[in-house]
Amino acid sequence: MIVHLSIHTPKPDKEQDLVASMHRFGAAGAGQPGFIEARILRDARSGRLVGMARWEDEASWRAGVEAMRAAVADDPFDEWERGETEGFFLEEV
Repeated sequence: MIVHLSIHTPKPDKEQDLVASMHRFGAAGAGQPGFIEARILRDARSGRLVGMARWEDEASWRAGVEAMRAAVADDPFDEWERGETEGFFLEEV
């Protein structure tokens, strides 16, 4: 199993725009072979948003993630977020 994890810090008035984008990203993965699920979580203390997509294996992720990225390619993340998105590619050990 592979987990693609992204941590976002939304600007205060742009959280809903960012959440909607994250939902579009996850929805674009739904039809991809090897896709398991996508979740969006909010840290109650910091307000940071965590996007988590689970895949059966790395090959499935490589084949399917481009459709997800294309779904949000025109979204103005620089207007919605403070700082850079942190990304993680996690594999089970």
